Amino acid sequence: MTASATVAVAAGQAPARRRRRRSPAPLAAVPLLVFTAIAFGVPAAAMLDGALTTGDPATGATAYGTGNLTASLQGAYRTALLGSVELSATAAGLAALLGLPLAQAVVSSRSRALREAVLTASSVLANFGGVPLAFAFVATLGNSGVLTRRLGLAEHGWSLYSFWGLVLVYLYFLVPLMVLTIAPALDGLRTQWREAARNNGATTLQYWLHVALPVLAPSLLGGLVLLFGSAFAAYATAAAMVGSTVPLVTLQISDALSGNVLVGQENVALALSLDMVVVAGLVMAVHLPLQRRSSRWLD
Repeated sequence: MTASATVAVAAGQAPARRRRRRSPAPLAAVPLLVFTAIAFGVPAAAMLDGALTTGDPATGATAYGTGNLTASLQGAYRTALLGSVELSATAAGLAALLGLPLAQAVVSSRSRALREAVLTASSVLANFGGVPLAFAFVATLGNSGVLTRRLGLAEHGWSLYSFWGLVLVYLYFLVPLMVLTIAPALDGLRTQWREAARNNGATTLQYWLHVALPVLAPSLLGGLVLLFGSAFAAYATAAAMVGSTVPLVTLQISDALSGNVLVGQENVALALSLDMVVVAGLVMAVHLPLQRRSSRWLD
């Protein structure tokens, strides 16, 4: 066999060997896909089935229909859904405004120990919530809290058990989450961009308005959407603090699951859960493209 023929045969066998080596690779994802289908698909299917199942209070017969979904978008349920959206949007917006300069201060700091300490603390605080967080704020800023009595906040109309009180509590874990989200994007800003802007006579404000913020815009919007989703899904903190004082969809779901509904509307809780899944799906549909767009500039 000639040398050229040998090369041709080797070239033809190389893709075949490559195909044989790569063919088992997709099989490695099968366990993950199966687990995802069981852990998420089965509950989602059960929730959808229950949300579309309506019962007749007189006969007890069940049938498929959109009665539960319609009920979940009316009256007190609609008020709770809009209240959750308003609370989440407000808390997320304030957390983004507070978290961005804090993250920039940490990223631009020359102290590595300070940066690691802040990021570590942010990782802990971003996951700190529920009843312990509610108790901490009640003991501090509640009606008989330490700061409330010392500063006389109650005399000025302050109430922790209100919309703005709940926003303040949510900021406790949303601001650290924003720091963790936006810090990698701030790290990706090139020093050459700042130097080029400075060499062309741009001030620091002009650099941020015309260079840095446009580049960071996808990451900022993605972080804002992530904060919104985190606040929208929070339950334990609000349940322990305000109860039914502030209308929230998560609290309405809890009431419906505990049987605090009219006869025949037992599955309204599942319909409300489906509404939350739709909102979360819209949040992810916005977040993922923004994340891919920001990676083009900052990678």
